[in-house]
Amino acid sequence: MEFLSILYVVFPILYLVFILWKFVDERRDQGCYILDYQCYKPADDRMLNTEFCGEVIRRNKNLGLQEYQFLLKAIVSSGLGEQTYAPRMVFLGREENPTYEDSILEMEEFFSDSIGKLLARSSISPSEIDVLVVNISMLSVVPSLSARIINRYKMRENIKVFNLTGMGCSASLISVDAVRNIFKSRKNVNALVVTSESLSPNWYSGNDRSMILTNCIFRSGGCAILLTNKRALKHKAMFKLKCLVRTHHGARDEAYDCCIQREDEQGRPGFHLSKTLPKAATRAFVDNLREMTPKILPVRELLRFMIVSLFRKMNRSSTKGGQKAVVNFKTGVDHFCLHTGGKAVIDGIGKSLDLSEYDVEPARMTLHRFGNTSASSLWYVLGYMEAKKRLKKGDRVLMISFGAGFKCNSCLWEVMKDLGNGNVWTDCIDSYPPENIANPFMEKYGWINNEDPSTFKVPPLEEKVSQI
Repeated sequence: MEFLSILYVVFPILYLVFILWKFVDERRDQGCYILDYQCYKPADDRMLNTEFCGEVIRRNKNLGLQEYQFLLKAIVSSGLGEQTYAPRMVFLGREENPTYEDSILEMEEFFSDSIGKLLARSSISPSEIDVLVVNISMLSVVPSLSARIINRYKMRENIKVFNLTGMGCSASLISVDAVRNIFKSRKNVNALVVTSESLSPNWYSGNDRSMILTNCIFRSGGCAILLTNKRALKHKAMFKLKCLVRTHHGARDEAYDCCIQREDEQGRPGFHLSKTLPKAATRAFVDNLREMTPKILPVRELLRFMIVSLFRKMNRSSTKGGQKAVVNFKTGVDHFCLHTGGKAVIDGIGKSLDLSEYDVEPARMTLHRFGNTSASSLWYVLGYMEAKKRLKKGDRVLMISFGAGFKCNSCLWEVMKDLGNGNVWTDCIDSYPPENIANPFMEKYGWINNEDPSTFKVPPLEEKVSQI
């Protein structure tokens, strides 16, 4: 009887301890870590310099003087330099009539380079990949691009596969979110995220100004990211995901229509960017920050902001016309990884978050060197920070991205160790930031602004360049 009495007391306690241990154990394996990532740098023969860009523009027979002047203004103010990359079919003169093989070749070159390098450097076999997430927004093929990767690298039959399209420039954080949710329900998982964009079938050859802009800022690129929740690999991790917030304004017509793939009046397909885009982006950004801010900032900063805001509201008459209370994001964030949607986008986010030129430098330099590479842009910005040896153990990095739909996604990473290894920036990082990031388009083609519409004729490129 005494034994039974002890058993009745001990068993519930042991059971409770087991339940608590199980809960803690499961929570410990729900972390999301980046083991490594590899950004893609296309071959040098795909580099767009000023003179070749002028040749590509001149090949478009649908453009007139006003379109030339508009393009010159857009390119000069874009923030892009002369070392960005375009699809190979542009250099073959097929931008108006790309083939199916052009699209596949663009993706295959990226897959072969970045995925191969990533797996080799991390010593992870393709058979050890449990989850594959591929996001290429504007190219959907059969078999899928994810199937092509599985076939190329002979991955396992039971691999979990997600093939995302139409997610736009914010797709890489959507992919990370998908992986994070899988990690919550499965232990000891390795995941590979592949993010890029296919420009070959989407180069616009018409004269609609809202669609020409995409040719000015979007460039070829991509990134492969290896993530895990394996406890045994935690010491090898570069980053740990702290939180991730997704905001979607697709229910609002003005947000849905501001960034959309469509045909122009002549039936030429392209990507339309409307004048309401800045407004839609601002709304999504504000809503996203409203949810993200309490997750990433210390309580003292939140209290300070609340007190200052309340004080200003109570004294409106005396503070009329004064500055609004501003949240100091630097109290909880060390580095800002901003989407390179364009110079205006970087300027706008920088102003909204009260960032210094040092804070926005990685995004500006990425836009200058690689252009807007869509969903992979964030990882080139992160690579710049790493190459500059800015990322130290314990630092916190805030990523902010925008995408069609309209979406704003953000996340916070914690740096797990001092970083400074070689990456896609290695061969040029010492020359950044340059003293002057202005491109030479105005110097070479500024004469276009002085032309008379009634007498203007497009001369051979060599003739005009030699006159300058």
